[in-house]
Amino acid sequence: MDFNGGGGGGNELHNNQFYQCEESKPLLGEMSEGNNNTKLGAGPCKRSLHHCSSSGMRYKLLHEGDIQVCVVKHPRTFLSKILTSKFLRRWEPHHLTLTDSSLTSATPTGYMETSLSYSSIEDLQLLSWDNAPKYCVQLSFPGGTVLLQAANSYLRDQWFHSLQWKKKIYKYRKVLNNPSRWDVVLKEIRALVDMALTSPLQDESIHQAPLHIISTLLAENSNLSTQDHENIIVAIAPLLENNHPPPDLCEFFCKHCRERPRSMVVIEVFTPVVQRILKHNMDFGKCPRLRLFTQEYILALNELNAGMEVVKKFVHSMHGPTGQCPHPRVLPNLVAVCLAAIYSCYEEFINSRDNSPSLKEIRNGCQQQNDRKPPMPLRLLPPSIPISSPAPSLPLSPPPSIVNSSEILVELERNNNSANAKRKGGPAGGDSEPNLIDCLLVSPAVNMLSIQLPAQADRVLGCFALILKMLSDYDDWRPALASLLQPIPFPKEALAHAKFTKELKYVIQRFAEDPRQEVHSCLLSVRSGKDGWFQLYSPGGVACDDDGELFASMVHILMGSCYKTKKFLLSLAENKLGPCMLLALRGNQTMVEILCLMLEYNIIENKDTQLQIISTLESTQVGLRMYEQLCDRQRELKELQRKGGPTRLTLPSKSTDADLARLLSSGSFGNLENLSLAFTNVTSACAEQLIKLPSLKQLNLWSTQFGDAGLRLLSEHLACLQVLNLCETPVTDAGLLALSSMKSLCSLNMNSTKLTADTYEDLKAKLPNLKDVDVRYTEAW
Repeated sequence: MDFNGGGGGGNELHNNQFYQCEESKPLLGEMSEGNNNTKLGAGPCKRSLHHCSSSGMRYKLLHEGDIQVCVVKHPRTFLSKILTSKFLRRWEPHHLTLTDSSLTSATPTGYMETSLSYSSIEDLQLLSWDNAPKYCVQLSFPGGTVLLQAANSYLRDQWFHSLQWKKKIYKYRKVLNNPSRWDVVLKEIRALVDMALTSPLQDESIHQAPLHIISTLLAENSNLSTQDHENIIVAIAPLLENNHPPPDLCEFFCKHCRERPRSMVVIEVFTPVVQRILKHNMDFGKCPRLRLFTQEYILALNELNAGMEVVKKFVHSMHGPTGQCPHPRVLPNLVAVCLAAIYSCYEEFINSRDNSPSLKEIRNGCQQQNDRKPPMPLRLLPPSIPISSPAPSLPLSPPPSIVNSSEILVELERNNNSANAKRKGGPAGGDSEPNLIDCLLVSPAVNMLSIQLPAQADRVLGCFALILKMLSDYDDWRPALASLLQPIPFPKEALAHAKFTKELKYVIQRFAEDPRQEVHSCLLSVRSGKDGWFQLYSPGGVACDDDGELFASMVHILMGSCYKTKKFLLSLAENKLGPCMLLALRGNQTMVEILCLMLEYNIIENKDTQLQIISTLESTQVGLRMYEQLCDRQRELKELQRKGGPTRLTLPSKSTDADLARLLSSGSFGNLENLSLAFTNVTSACAEQLIKLPSLKQLNLWSTQFGDAGLRLLSEHLACLQVLNLCETPVTDAGLLALSSMKSLCSLNMNSTKLTADTYEDLKAKLPNLKDVDVRYTEAW
C-alpha cells in the first residue's frame, strides 16, 4: 500500500474536505490564474472563504498533549505488511509539545529520544482503511514512520490539523525569510493567506502568525517598489478583516499612508482595518502603533480632493445612521487619536521645554542627552496691535525671528514667576506652581504670543480640531465627549493657537447649549484648584475672543441646573465679578440676573461693592427693571418672614404651586415650623417659595411631584430642617445626595422612591443626627 501522500484511494481523507484543501496547496508550486490577479480593486480585497465549509468541524490549535507513539523504521515497500499485521510494534505514551520548529516529548526517551523536526516530515496523513490502528495519524520521515494514536476521532483530527499547520507555517517562514523572486514571493503570500483563511483551526495565532511573517518580510526588504507594496497589502487584506495588524505592519501601513495618501489601497483596504480598530480596540496605550496608523489614515483621507468632507463621511460611518452609536469604543478611540495628533504638533517644543526625549526618540533608542537632536526652531508671532504696557522681557515689536524653543521657555518662565509674585505678594522665586491661566496670561504681550507651526503640523492641528468639532454634533456622543475633554487634555501651547481655539470654541458652545446636566457640568473644572473651560473662555481668559458671549452662555446654562447656586455665585463674586459687571453694563440679561441674585442671596458683603452693583444695574433699562423687581421681592419677603402667623399649616389636596405662592403672599409666616403639602400637585417649582420660610423645621411632601431640582434648592437654604417626608415622590439619587448638607435632619422618609443602597449608605455617613429613616420599597430596603 502506498504511503507517499499521492492520490491513491487508500489515502482519501473521508468526511473532511479540509484535508485535500490543505494538501493541494503547493508551497512553491504553480498557482491558479485567479490568484495571480494584481489589480488594485475591490475584488482582491474581498475574497470570500470559498474553501471553507460553514458546516465543517472546528478545532482548537494544539500546543501540547498526551498521545500514544509508535515508530516504525523500515523500507517503505514493506510498510503496508507491518501495519496490517496483528502483531504491531509496541506503543509508548508521551506528552508531546508542538514547538515552532519540531515535535518534542516532555520525556525524551524511547521513540521520542530526539525531537522530530517539521522539515524532516515528508508526509502527514490519516490512517483510514480497514485493519489499520484506530484514530492514528501517520508522519513519514526518511527511513521510517511515526504513528500517533489518539483516544478518539476528534482528538485525532485535532492533532492532524495542528501538526499540518505547524509544518506549513514553518516552511512558509523559511521560504519568505529568504526571498529571491518577488513574483514567486507574492504567490506564496497569497497561498499563505488562503491557508490561514481555510484552516479549520480556531486560534488567534492562525491569523496572527502569517501577519507577523509578512511584516518581518516587509521590514527586512524596505527597497520594494510601490507596486510590490500595494500587491502585498491587497494579498493580506482578507486576514485584516477580523484581526488587528501587528506593530511592524502598522509602521509599514503608516509609511504607505504618508507616501501615497491618494492610493486606492488606503480607501479599499485600510478603511475596514481602521474601522475595526476604532470599534474593538480597548487600550491604545498597549498598542500605540495602532493609534498612529489610525492617525495617518485620517490624514491620508484629508489629502484627497474632497478633504474634510471625506473625513466627515468616515466619522459618520463610524457613528452609524441611527441616533445611537452601537459601538461604545468608537468615541473614546477617536478622541484618543485626536488628542495624540494635537500633542504631536507641539511635541518637539514640549520635549525641549521639559528636556525629555520624544516618543520617536524613545522608539529609536536615543534616550541619552548627547544623542538627542537639537530642538526644532519655532517661529514666534508678535502681537498684531500696539501694546500699551511695556513687554516684560520679550522684544515683540521687531519682525518675527527664529529662536530656539528652549529660549522661549526661559522667557515665559521668567515672566510667569514675576507675574505670580506680583499677584501673590511673594518673591519671584517661589516654589508654587502656576496654574494654566497664569502660564498663559502673564501679560497682554505674552497672551498674544503664539508659536508658528510648520505647514504640515498646522494642517494636522486643523484636521483633528475639526474632527472634535464633528464629534460634538452627535447628541449621543456629547456627554462622553464632554467628560473626556473636561480636564482640558491639550498642550497649553495649543490653547494659544488662534485657529485651534476657534474650532474648539464651537465644541464648548455645543456643551453650553446642551440642556443635559451631565454635559454642561463638564464646563466646570474637574477638581478644585484646576482651571476648566469656564475659566478659559471667561473674559480675560486665554481662549476668550468674543467679549464674553460664550462666558455668558455658560453662566446661563450652569445657573439653570446647578443645585449649589450660592456656591456658584460665591465663586463668580470672588473670581469673575468684574467681567460680570462689565457684561451687565453692556446689557447682557444673564449677567443682570446674576448680579440681582448676588444681592438677593447676600453674596456680596462689602457695602461699596453692593452700591457699585446697584449702579451697574440702574445704568441699563433691563437692569433697572430687574432691580426694581428685586426690591419688590425683598419687601414681600420681609413681610412674609415677619414674626407672626400659624406654626402649622396643611394645604388641601390637589393644591398647586400657584396656590401655595398665593397663600404665602397673603400675610406673615415667620412662625411657620410645620408645613404639610401631602397629596397635593406641587412640583419642584414650589421650592422657590419654601426657601423663604426661615423657621420651617418639618416638611411633608408625601405623594407629590416634588423632584430632584427642588431638593437641591432646599438643601442650600433650609439648613434648619429636621423632618422631611419624601414618600412616593419621583426623587432619585441625584437629588437625594444633596441632602447630605442638611446636618440638622433627624427624620427622613424615602419610602417608595428611587433610592439606591449606595446613596443610602452615603447619607447615613454624612448625616450624624439622622435617627428615623424609612427606606421601605426601595433598593436599599
